[in-house]
Amino acid sequence: IYRQFSAVMVASIGFSAFMALSLTPALCATLLKPVDDGHHEKRGFFGWFNRRFTRTAKGYESFVSRMLKRAARWLIIYVAICAAVVVLFRGLPTSFLPQEDQGNIIVNVQLPPGATQERTLSVMQQVEGFILKQPEVQSMVGVLGFSFSGQGQNAGLAFVTLKDWDERKEPGSNAEGLAGRAFGALSGVRDAFIYPLSPPPIPELGNASGFTFRLQDRAGAGHEALIAARNQLLGMAAKSPLLAQVRPDGLEDAPQLRIDIDRDKANALGVTFEAINTTLSTALGSSYINDFPNQGRLQRVVVQADAPARMQPQDLLKLNAMNTQGVPVPLSTFASTRWITGAQQTVRYNGYGAVRISGSAAPGSSSGAAMAEMERLAAQLPAGFGYEWTGQSREEKLAGSQAIILYGFAILAVFLCLAALYESWSIPLAVILVVPCGVLGVLLATMLRSYSNDVYFQVGLITIIGLSAKNAILI
Repeated sequence: IYRQFSAVMVASIGFSAFMALSLTPALCATLLKPVDDGHHEKRGFFGWFNRRFTRTAKGYESFVSRMLKRAARWLIIYVAICAAVVVLFRGLPTSFLPQEDQGNIIVNVQLPPGATQERTLSVMQQVEGFILKQPEVQSMVGVLGFSFSGQGQNAGLAFVTLKDWDERKEPGSNAEGLAGRAFGALSGVRDAFIYPLSPPPIPELGNASGFTFRLQDRAGAGHEALIAARNQLLGMAAKSPLLAQVRPDGLEDAPQLRIDIDRDKANALGVTFEAINTTLSTALGSSYINDFPNQGRLQRVVVQADAPARMQPQDLLKLNAMNTQGVPVPLSTFASTRWITGAQQTVRYNGYGAVRISGSAAPGSSSGAAMAEMERLAAQLPAGFGYEWTGQSREEKLAGSQAIILYGFAILAVFLCLAALYESWSIPLAVILVVPCGVLGVLLATMLRSYSNDVYFQVGLITIIGLSAKNAILI
């Protein structure tokens, strides 16, 4: 956005300079005619305008002369204006981009680990029943087996398309309003976590609006410690009035069947780990053998255990692994099975084990305040856990850190242009001193409209810096 704004400004200034050097002198010579001495007084509207303008200019000169007699008093007022700018700027809520109605929402559905596809389908039907009853909805498409959290029979995703914006004039009929109503209505669905999400203003920066947080295990404490820290953070976030819908964004730990192999017995029987792995992967998954011609077509040979022979945990121990002498050895002679709870997916971020956490700012709070609150809560976790922002949240942090640099460069550019214009280093300082007054007006207008300090505000503020300097030059 800053690059586009810079390109537009440079192009505008270039065209303005070209017009001022070429067309403007020709138009002035054509339209402006010399007037004889004593005939400068105009009549009608233009005469009235000239008289009013002259009177205003004389009044301004008189006011300035009185100000100069009380320079110390006005200097105190100017310092107060600068202090007010600092106070208002620090108190202005921050965000990255204002939320926009993209004409659609996404409903993320996640059931507990081990839930069957039939249960997921039942929940999706409840979601469909509520969504299609809303007057602003045009259509809905549901997907089973996949969600933003991961893949599995317990996951689902619904894409909801809204009617045209011209047909949604009622309050609360926008995408964010529908997502809020759907979250409240579907939060009571049993054994399901349903999160209606409004797409972000920039699709390339994530799947949903709000913040995207990565909690990292930087000390290598392990998966269980990371999950405990995540749950502690979620508990603190649920009590914060600045946060809303803070949730884990990933698949929860699920029951897993673990095979314990007695290495000594396996080695004594001549069974290698490669043979054990081949047996398990072929029986439970599949193994490609070769191709053979059949009726003019080439067919693939894929080997896998029959379904009834791999339905129960004890069926694994009935499988045979070939030892080094080519003799089949049952797995039950050197292995056993037991149920454990483990992670369904491995998530790493910048080299550290991590978990994804998503959420949004509470009503009346800005995204900047919500991110600062998450950072404050994360600082209370045990030592060894860190965090990073990603997606739109990362861009917001970068934009916030670059804003002061941009303002400084904007003021510096104006100062250098004025120094070249007046061929002086002192005269531009008098022009630059008007900038805090323009910034104060922007801050007051922004706070009266309950807007936040986002990218659009920063671009507008840079424009105001230039316009304030221009007005000071004209005055």
